[in-house]
Amino acid sequence: MKLLIIGSGAREHALAWKFRQDDSSIELIAAPGNPGMASIATCFPVSADDIEGLVALVQAEQPDVTVVGPEAPLAAGIVDRFTVEGFPIFGPTKAAAQIESSKRYAKEIMRRAGVATANASHHTTAVSAMRAARMLGAPVVIKASGLAAGKGVVIAETMAEAERAIRSMIVDGALGGAGREILVEQYMEGEELSIFAVCDGSRAMLLRGAQDHKRLLDGDHGPNTGGMGAYAPVSIDTPLLQYKVLEEIIRPTLAALKDDGAAFSGLLYAGLMITPSGPKVVEFNCRFGDPETEALLPLMLSSLLEPIAEIARGGTLAGMDDFKWRIGSAVTTVIAAPGYPVQPRLGGKITLPAPEDGVYVFHGGTKHQEKHVRPLSPLERRRAEEALAKGLPAEPEPEEEPPLQSAGGRVLAITGVAPTLASAARKSREYAERVQLEGKQLRRDIAWRELARLQSRRVQPSA
Repeated sequence: MKLLIIGSGAREHALAWKFRQDDSSIELIAAPGNPGMASIATCFPVSADDIEGLVALVQAEQPDVTVVGPEAPLAAGIVDRFTVEGFPIFGPTKAAAQIESSKRYAKEIMRRAGVATANASHHTTAVSAMRAARMLGAPVVIKASGLAAGKGVVIAETMAEAERAIRSMIVDGALGGAGREILVEQYMEGEELSIFAVCDGSRAMLLRGAQDHKRLLDGDHGPNTGGMGAYAPVSIDTPLLQYKVLEEIIRPTLAALKDDGAAFSGLLYAGLMITPSGPKVVEFNCRFGDPETEALLPLMLSSLLEPIAEIARGGTLAGMDDFKWRIGSAVTTVIAAPGYPVQPRLGGKITLPAPEDGVYVFHGGTKHQEKHVRPLSPLERRRAEEALAKGLPAEPEPEEEPPLQSAGGRVLAITGVAPTLASAARKSREYAERVQLEGKQLRRDIAWRELARLQSRRVQPSA
């Protein structure tokens, strides 16, 4: 099988790695890919948002299946375009991708489906948005309705903070078109959980839940980011919860989308708040999450390639068994560039430690410095001149291995896998600490809630 992966982040690297685990004979190509993916795939310099360039690529390369990583090309209609051209592709249509590209649309679909979520109102003026925020009271959630690369949500602890967020999005245009319309949403108490569902338009198979860490700093402080780490499994992700999510959230949502003429085929990501009254939807995404994917896939025993390829070719999940998982835990620590998420600094040499058992390094924002030719030494120059004088070909000028550099943003995702959560967290953290990148940022407390829960259970007196 020949498979094209669209994207260049750690999520796409993890998917490429998993597909190679599922089928060692697979031929992987990527657009544009990254230096990590280049070790297992042929990378083409075509941007993930260059739809026509990607069409030209598949016409030339003829992949059997294409898998789309990021949300932007899905929202732009790449699935519709590939389908017209006759190329199998895994992902939702432009209409179905509105479940992520328009939070207003997602709320409407949830309302029709009877899916539990926070009350919210949508606004295009700062005045009406502030009025709604005051009615809800702090804390209150301010969300950009459009795509904002994981940075369009502000949990405002005060009215002053809410006003700053509203003005930043609507008046100042800090998020561009994504913030022209915003949602003012009721704050929900509880614990967040990410659950992915592989969907064929009607049916769904759930992956194990994972928990993301959105804030930049330890202890969940600092600004929101695209995600600074994740872990799996999560003890609150029980079989009963999975059943409730499938029956009360995923299936009703798929039915409502189908009724709306936007049947969802692809990966539906439910960002949940586990409240005292049950799971409620914080938001839906139309693709694999990052960094949850990097934590989940090293734990997956079942083939992910099989259902994805079947759905991409127009098949269904009928008759497929539920996913199976290895015993143990996975913890992913994200290494971010200095200045992230406000103004990430580009460049900076990266030096990776030696490979280590149970540690997986997924590249996100990395690049190779342009290859350059090392100047000849005086001895090499004299030998070259002597060879030319004798009419002999000169030895080729020596090339240096181009160093790995940061391309900004979230640079690397380091996943540790071990029998226990504590040992997986230690593997991930210690390897990430040894990665050399000047000014790097990372959290050292990934999985802290779960570790605290485990510790609490250990110290409980016996009955």
